[in-house]
Amino acid sequence: MCPRGRRLIQGSGPLADRADIVCHCVLLELPDRLVLVDTGLGRSDVQHPDRMSRVMRSLLQPRLSLDETAHSRIRALGFDPRDIRDVVVTHLDFDHAGGLADFPHARVHVYATEHDAAMERTTRMGHRRYRPAQWSHGPDWVLYETRGDAWFGFEAVRELEGLPPEILMIPLFGHTPGHCGIAFESAGRWRLHAGDAYFFHGEIDPREPHCPPALLAYEALMDADREARLGNQDRLRKLVLDHADRVDVFCAHDPVELARMPKAAARRRGADRLEARR
Repeated sequence: MCPRGRRLIQGSGPLADRADIVCHCVLLELPDRLVLVDTGLGRSDVQHPDRMSRVMRSLLQPRLSLDETAHSRIRALGFDPRDIRDVVVTHLDFDHAGGLADFPHARVHVYATEHDAAMERTTRMGHRRYRPAQWSHGPDWVLYETRGDAWFGFEAVRELEGLPPEILMIPLFGHTPGHCGIAFESAGRWRLHAGDAYFFHGEIDPREPHCPPALLAYEALMDADREARLGNQDRLRKLVLDHADRVDVFCAHDPVELARMPKAAARRRGADRLEARR
């Protein structure tokens, strides 16, 4: 996403320059399948931009490139996109679920409250953020309620149907009614993809949280439950403070956090390999 106003969005640089808001996914390599966390924009979004809301396209200025889609990036890593058997989504906003149709044979794991909000489109900005064309192919939805075990102080974690216990769904409601984070364990560490629970790495600084003003305004514009969203940011800061030695936290849109990741992932062909517990 490349809107103008870099200084107000990223905290530095000329005001008139375009910002660099990434929208990245995570590819998990299991012994018997590939799992994709979020899909970003899809190939059809690139080829037919009117699948997205005109307001959101104007506001966010997405750079439309087939080479940047998850489908193309998976091929570039040497994998076959047809081996994506499961897609786990943090939520169903257009920039996270746009590529679902690129993986038509995958099961799509999502909270039931998020699925209902997307189908009904009654949430704030619902008609602009949820785009039915992106799931018109009829995905194989796997829906979850908020119950399960505890994980580093977060309750109502749910193991995912047919997937190993090293992949967990963490409720982080607020940005949308069924927004969640996806935690996965790799190489002895947990990583939490926090989706849009926050947008800027400084927001989860446990000592001096901070965020550029334009991103704060966008978060407020888009949230479905502000109290829940801010409460979950507090919980994420506590997680970082108490468990930084065991858990890495990152969001979907921060280029600084994304830049940190390839250094750890390069040894594993750019994808995280999870060894299922026997």
